[in-house]
Amino acid sequence: MTAPKTGAPSPFRQPKAVWAVAFACVISFMGIGLVDPILPAISSDLRASPSQVTLLFTSYLVVMAVAMLVTGWVSSRIGAKRTLIAGLVLIVVFSALAGSSDSIGGIIGFRAGWGLGNALFVATSLAVIVAAASGGFSGAIILYEAALGLGIAIGPLLGGALGGISWRGPFYGVAALMSIALLATILLVRPQPRPARRTSLLDPIRALRHRGLLIMSLTALCYNWGFFTVLGYAPFPMGLDAIHLGLVFTGWGLMVAIFSVAGAPWLQRRLGLARTLYGNLTLFSLTVFVIAAFVDQRVVLIVAVIVAGVFIGVNNTLTTQAVMMVAPVDRPVASAAYGFVRFIGGGLAPFAAGKLAERFNVHVPFVVGACAILVGVGILALGHRDLARAERNQAAVDEHARLGTRDAELAEATEAGTGTST
Repeated sequence: MTAPKTGAPSPFRQPKAVWAVAFACVISFMGIGLVDPILPAISSDLRASPSQVTLLFTSYLVVMAVAMLVTGWVSSRIGAKRTLIAGLVLIVVFSALAGSSDSIGGIIGFRAGWGLGNALFVATSLAVIVAAASGGFSGAIILYEAALGLGIAIGPLLGGALGGISWRGPFYGVAALMSIALLATILLVRPQPRPARRTSLLDPIRALRHRGLLIMSLTALCYNWGFFTVLGYAPFPMGLDAIHLGLVFTGWGLMVAIFSVAGAPWLQRRLGLARTLYGNLTLFSLTVFVIAAFVDQRVVLIVAVIVAGVFIGVNNTLTTQAVMMVAPVDRPVASAAYGFVRFIGGGLAPFAAGKLAERFNVHVPFVVGACAILVGVGILALGHRDLARAERNQAAVDEHARLGTRDAELAEATEAGTGTST
């Protein structure tokens, strides 16, 4: 009889298909921070106000949020691999079109199409990685968040480098890299069995009736309001060129990546899920208050933005794990419902920040963002019991994976934890 495996499996020992999807995730998430270094350049060249330029975030994220509601419906009918491919094709096409546009309205519209492709890809990619990855559930989430953090880190660097030549360069760069990711997905990702039951268009909305998922989603909406206020509006008061903005947000993205992979698990082991999230969100809010107070002091602003990446990285990993463990619905449905709510907050925040700065002053958007994060802490406290249950479920599933338990038994452990079939 073979002895069970007792060593903790590495999240980075994965099948080729998982690496193909992870690579595509890196490029996909590059699209979030890619435009940061070129926002002032676009504003200047196309004679657009900062609030108009922030619509590049709003159109992308709001369309992405709404489209999350249909991702499960699509993938349950055409399969996960075809959904990934459809999303990647849309990203390639619309990023290239955005680079070819000569008007701010055109770029905003093409970014909306890009957001549609990203919704199909992002919601499905998480489910594919969780299903195909070795090393347990936590390992799959860490790998996914590592891809997110790496993409966010590289995006501003590439945006700054190419944006120093032309603001069109970053858009064409994403189109080229996503074409490579599309080819890798076609060649390396195997078609997965379709679910026994097709997902309804209303399933993600119905899923939000579950208390734990709703609380986590509303918390994420508030947190993302602060997150995308910093990401979408902080480049304007910095007064830097594209290359230096790229370097600043690359430092920020590296903090996101490091603390997604290493910091979040370490803190959770020592403090527990609930205390880590409460403390992390509170510190993030304080950091945004510092940005609000010293937004006209360039050095303080740059340091505070980079430090904010620490708290964003921790929150991304732990909140995603909690959502997947607390939701008593299929993981793709949970991902779609959660993505819909949180990206609504992320999409509206940059545009609201631009309008608040125009109406009042540059300090106000960050004060509002910091207060939104604190509201999220209060909402999260309402779900304290749900956080405890999520942590127990996660520990049980990871223990099964550590011992080399078969997939069927692992699924059974998950079902026992959530009280429903997944």
